[in-house]
Amino acid sequence: MGYILDLRKILGNRPLILTGAGVLLVNEKGEVLLQKRRDNGFWDIPAGSMELGESFEECARREVFEESGLVCGELELFVTRSGKETFYEYPNGDQGYVAGLIYLCRDFSGEMKVQEEEVTEQAFFSFDALPEGIPLGKQAILEKLRKRLESEKK
Repeated sequence: MGYILDLRKILGNRPLILTGAGVLLVNEKGEVLLQKRRDNGFWDIPAGSMELGESFEECARREVFEESGLVCGELELFVTRSGKETFYEYPNGDQGYVAGLIYLCRDFSGEMKVQEEEVTEQAFFSFDALPEGIPLGKQAILEKLRKRLESEKK
């Protein structure tokens, strides 16, 4: 998050457009990886802000590896995010509107480990046992994923 931190030194807490990417990692059981964020206590997917010169895919892969220890194989564009409904105020008062892409990845490897600066715990969850505390915007994306996975079973 070096680029965003540099901007914050100049602009303070004012709203920024935060460009980034996230990944819905789905295992062979059809479960999705969620992480409990240290800064706000919400359960969320691995995601983060883009660094200068990065592509969306590079950002997504880097964030997954940094936060979970997993390495993404094939990424499939799943959904785009932008607009008023993506406004977020961080616990420290920083404000931003997220403009980004969320990928679907079923092809990943590596040893899962928690990156403790940003994440307190992580696990794969079935859709009938999702934890409490998932942000509304991500709940809608997870519901879309659930429907897609169900339709693929038919």
